[in-house]
Amino acid sequence: MDAKVHQLPIPAQAPAPAAGFDQDRLARLVDPQVLIATFRRHLKVSLAVAAIVFAAVAVYTLQATPKYTATANVLLDPRKQKVTGIEDVLSGLPADSSVVDTEVEILKSRALAERVVTALKLDQDPDFNPALAKPGLLDGLIGKGGPATEASLSDLEAQKRREKIVDNLLEDLKVSRAGLTYMIKVSYENEDPEKATAIANAFADRYLLEQLEAKFEATRTANEWLNGRLAELRVQVQTAEAAVEQFKAANGLMSAEGATLTEQEISNLNQQLALVRVQQAESEARLNTARAQLARGSTGEDVGEALGSQVIQELRKQRAAVSGRVADLEGRYGARHPEILKAQRELADIDSQIRAEITRIVSNLEAQAQVQRQRTASLMGSLANSRGTLAGNNRAMVRLRELERNAESVRSLYESFLGRFKETSAQEGIEQSDARVVSRARIPTEPSSPNLPLNLALGFVLALGAGVGATVMREMLDTGIGTADEVEQQLGLPYLAGVPVLASTMDRAKADEAGAPVDHVVDKPLSSFAEAFRNLKTSLQFAKMGEQLKVIALTSSLPDEGKTTTTLCLARTLAMSGAKVVVVDCDLRRRAVNDELGLDPEKGLLEVLSGKAKLADVLLDDARSSAKVLPVAKHAYTPKDVFGSVAMTKLLAELKSSYDYVLLDTAPVLAVAETRALAPKADAVALLVRWRKTPKKATESALRMLQNGQTFVAGAVLTQIDQREQSSYGYGDPSYYHRSYAKYYAE
Repeated sequence: MDAKVHQLPIPAQAPAPAAGFDQDRLARLVDPQVLIATFRRHLKVSLAVAAIVFAAVAVYTLQATPKYTATANVLLDPRKQKVTGIEDVLSGLPADSSVVDTEVEILKSRALAERVVTALKLDQDPDFNPALAKPGLLDGLIGKGGPATEASLSDLEAQKRREKIVDNLLEDLKVSRAGLTYMIKVSYENEDPEKATAIANAFADRYLLEQLEAKFEATRTANEWLNGRLAELRVQVQTAEAAVEQFKAANGLMSAEGATLTEQEISNLNQQLALVRVQQAESEARLNTARAQLARGSTGEDVGEALGSQVIQELRKQRAAVSGRVADLEGRYGARHPEILKAQRELADIDSQIRAEITRIVSNLEAQAQVQRQRTASLMGSLANSRGTLAGNNRAMVRLRELERNAESVRSLYESFLGRFKETSAQEGIEQSDARVVSRARIPTEPSSPNLPLNLALGFVLALGAGVGATVMREMLDTGIGTADEVEQQLGLPYLAGVPVLASTMDRAKADEAGAPVDHVVDKPLSSFAEAFRNLKTSLQFAKMGEQLKVIALTSSLPDEGKTTTTLCLARTLAMSGAKVVVVDCDLRRRAVNDELGLDPEKGLLEVLSGKAKLADVLLDDARSSAKVLPVAKHAYTPKDVFGSVAMTKLLAELKSSYDYVLLDTAPVLAVAETRALAPKADAVALLVRWRKTPKKATESALRMLQNGQTFVAGAVLTQIDQREQSSYGYGDPSYYHRSYAKYYAE
C-alpha cells in the first residue's frame, strides 16, 4: 500500500466522487506511460482491427480494375499579339492568381462538360450513360426491358439522364493548377487509356474554343448593338440639326460669315450712317461757309461752290469782257454814250445772272444739306429698328444655342459610336484565345491506379488509425475502475488494497491445482495472494489515525464482487496474525459464508437477535484458523429491520468487547436496503469494487447512499484483479512493479 494513503488523515465522511470520469480517463491518455500501458492492455484487439483494415485495403487494391490517367497541359498566357491598336471588346485575362483559380473552376464546370459530352457523343457510351448498359441478371428476372429511347422520354427524364451522364463524366475529371504558375493540368482517369486521352484533350480543346466563341459572340453582339444605336443616333442628329435650322429661319437668325443677317445689317447701317454723317457735315460746312460769306457782304463770287461753277466762271469772263468794253467806251465816248449804257445794261444783266447763279448754288447747298440730314435720320431709324430686331434675336439666340449644343452633343456621340463601330467591325475575326495547349494528352502506357505502394502505405496508416481508434474506443467504453489512481481520483476514496484472482498470481500450470482462495491464504501465507489481505489489514489499521477500527463492514454496490471471499480471507489473515476475529454473516438472503465454509447451522444471527439463542451457542469455529463465525441459519429470514434494531447495536457492542475485529459480510448496497441500516453501526466500511467490471455510476450511487447515512467509508478495495493484465496498467499503480518484487512471494 502506498505510504501516502496511510499517513493522510481521513475525514469521517469521504469526499464526493469526482465528476467527469470519461474526460479524466481521456486526459490521462496523454501521459506516455499510461498511453503505452493502454495499448499494451488492448494490444490484441488493436492488432486484430488493424489487420482487418489492412487486409481489406490490400484486397481492394489487388482486385481493383486498373485505370489510366491522361493529362493535357493548358497555359493561361497573359501575353497577347497586338495585330491592331484597337481595344478588344472582351479584354484578355489579367495576370492574377485568382483568375487562374477561376479558369480552373470553368474547366470543371458542367457547361464545359456538356460540350464534351456532345463533341465525343458520350451519351451513346455505356460507360457514361447507364441507360445503355446491359441489363443485369436481376433486371432480367424482374422483367426490365432495354433502355428507353430518347424519343420515348419526357423532357424531364431526358434532362435527368443528361445530368447523370455529365455527373459520370465529371466524376473522374481532375483539374488542378501547377503550383503558383499559369499552367493548368487537365487530367482524366478511365479504364480505357485511349478514351481517357480523348476526353482530356476534348476538355482542353473545348475550353479554348469556348474562349474564342465568347470573344466572337461579344464582338458580334457589340457590333449589332452599335449598329442599332448608330441608326438611332443618326435620326437624332438629323432631328436636332433640322430643329436648329427651323428655329433660325423662324426667328430670322440666318447667318453668313459667322454673323446673323441682322448683325450684318446693323454693321452696314453703321457704316452708311458714318459716311452719311461725314457727307452731312461737309454739306453743312459748305452751306454755313457760303452763308457766312454772304452775310459779310460778299457778292458770292468767292463762295467755294461758286468758284468751281462753270456758269459763274463763264459769266465772270463775260462780265470782264463787258467791263473792258465799258471802260473803253467811257474813254472814247463818255459816260452817257448809248453804247456805254448798253454795255452797262449788259454788265448789270451779267451781274444779275451771277447773283442768280450764286443764289441757286446756295439753294443747292441747302438742298444737299437737307438731303444728308434726311439720309442720316433715315439711317438712324433703320439702325434703331435693326437694333430692336437684334435684341429680339439675342433672346432667341439663347434657345438657338441650346438647340445647337444638343445637336452638337448628339453629333459627337454619333461620331464616337461610329468610330467604335468601325473598330469592332475591323476587329471581328481576329480574336485570340487567352490560353493555349502546351502539351496535349498522350495515351498512357502504365495504369495510374491502383497504386500498390501508395495504397498499402495508406492501408498501413488506416490500419494504424483503426487500431488506435479501437483502443481509445474500448478505453472510453470501459466504465469500470482498474487502478489505485482511478479509485482516488474518481471516487474520492483512499485505495485500501487490491485483491487478485488467485489463478492470476501463479503459473498457468499451477492454477488448475489451486484450491479455494479462502484456504490459499492459510496454505500459502507467503504468497502474493495472501499479501494482498495483509495490505488490506494494514490499510484498515491506519484508516483513521488515533482510533482503532474494530467493527468493519465489507460491502459493494452490486452482487458477485467478492465480498464473502474477501471477508473470510481477511478474517483468516487477521487470525493468523494473532488477532481475535469474528465474522458475522449479514447477508440474510444468500448466506454465502455458509456455502464458502461448508456450514449448515440450525441457529444463527437472527435467533441471537430475537433472543431465541445465545451468542455463545451460535458462534462456530473456523476450521482453518482461530477465527469465529456468526452464521445465518439455513432457512432463517425475517421481514423485520433487525440491523437497525437495538438488539443489533447491543450484539455489536458485545462482539466488539470480546474480539479485536468484527467483520460484517453484508449484502450489496444497491440491492438490499438492510446494508444502509447496518453500515452506520460499523466503525468503518470497506467498499469493494470488482476490477474493471463494476460500473463507476453504480459505485458512485452506493457510495452516495452510504455517505448520506453518516457512514465512515474507510476506502475502496479492488477485487478479482487479473494480476497479469493489471501489470500493464502503467506507471504509478502498485501492480506495475509486481515483477520487481515477485521474488518476495512463495506461490
